[in-house]
Amino acid sequence: MTGWEDGKYYGLGADFEPDWFLSEEQRQLRAELIELCRTVLRPNAIECDRTKTYPRANLEALAKLRLLAAIAPKAYGARGENHVGILMIAETIARYGCPATALIYMMHTVAVAALAYRAKGNKEIESLLRRMDSECLVGTASYTDPETGGHFWYPKMSGAKRVEEGWHVYKKSAWTTSSGYADWYVSQTTSPDFDGNYGNLSVFLFYKDEVKGSAGKWDAMGMHGNQSGPVEIDATIPADRIVGWPGDGALSNDETVDPVAMILYAGAYNGIGLSSIDVAMRHVTKKAHVQYGRRVADYPTIQDTFGRAIMEGSASRLYAYALAQALDGATEGGSWDIYYRDPKATPRSSKFAAWCFQAKFLAAKFAYEVPDKMLQACGGRGYMRDLELERIVRDSKAGWIMAPSNEVTAQLIGKWGLFGAGAIDWWNQRVDEPVLMNELGKLDDEGRRRIIDKLTSELETKKVAAE
Repeated sequence: MTGWEDGKYYGLGADFEPDWFLSEEQRQLRAELIELCRTVLRPNAIECDRTKTYPRANLEALAKLRLLAAIAPKAYGARGENHVGILMIAETIARYGCPATALIYMMHTVAVAALAYRAKGNKEIESLLRRMDSECLVGTASYTDPETGGHFWYPKMSGAKRVEEGWHVYKKSAWTTSSGYADWYVSQTTSPDFDGNYGNLSVFLFYKDEVKGSAGKWDAMGMHGNQSGPVEIDATIPADRIVGWPGDGALSNDETVDPVAMILYAGAYNGIGLSSIDVAMRHVTKKAHVQYGRRVADYPTIQDTFGRAIMEGSASRLYAYALAQALDGATEGGSWDIYYRDPKATPRSSKFAAWCFQAKFLAAKFAYEVPDKMLQACGGRGYMRDLELERIVRDSKAGWIMAPSNEVTAQLIGKWGLFGAGAIDWWNQRVDEPVLMNELGKLDDEGRRRIIDKLTSELETKKVAAE
């Protein structure tokens, strides 16, 4: 079987596993998941990459391990996994199995978290969580906007209004994993009482027949099984399909969607980076230069390359696991009961928001850079498909540009560090007066009068509308 020799995976050994973060039950789950990767997920990864097929069989296999609802409360028949657990699951799927499946699982679990956050007392959501694994109900989070790019929290092309039947919601998403394939979707829009404040957001649950996806249209450099694409929603849904209440979206973003997504990003992309090291390790420890009587791995330059790659991976992994452990400590082991007791509680976002964004950046950077080094170490052989490295290299590039892109993330953290959290103008609400006055200073008298006339006209129009 590709990826295993004599029943044993050929990659880095236990010396490089931070197992002290995992419980005994989580270590056992990882062993079961690695075996599932050997028999199902990795063979399908190769086939889905070749044919661009959505890896439904992989998701059905994960459902049999009760992993689709893993993060949901045990009260709904789920595992009730904590942050460390879902990090391990995403990393394991990406490393030993299928990177595209890991991303599908990531966006699915983000959506599950959004539901679990406000599940208590909502019978529709509670029913979905209970049936998720037994019926293999795959979901996804549809948050991005065609006009705002990597700033996924800013939905310009969306809206909702109250109607007799419940809610009428319209939404356009630029990128949605499992587009057209998911059984259910969680999406964010501006609220029914939207008045121009893009921080006034609401979250809704939709089922497949209420969403216009783009099945089969994904044509990209890598992640061929991911089937990401645009989504359009123009649907009337029952009242109980709002997740939380009108205006709850910003808190849902900050407290649940962002922290869980960044932990899962870290798991998926750390796993992809590790996978490239594993694959390259097999080649360089076996390929020999007979004229010198040395293996490729015997050269000091190769050892240096692998040493640096391993340490970069260890640094990113330790950061992610330490953060996940801290999040567990702040949430009673990943319990959702905190939010059922106090819906406005913020144990994640009040302390760990900046740390979560950094986890995504570090893992995406590791996955973006290290596979290239592994390709160079393997030479021409690494370029061939049967080694699997070229597929991993293609898949590894997606993390850098996924929202929030690493550029957006770096700017966010830089501004945060320089000027404090209050400097982050999430919804472009603050006037940059120094820039404004500087620009006005460039105008001559005629230009200034033109601006005055325009603003006066707008104020008069608003006054008439208000009357």
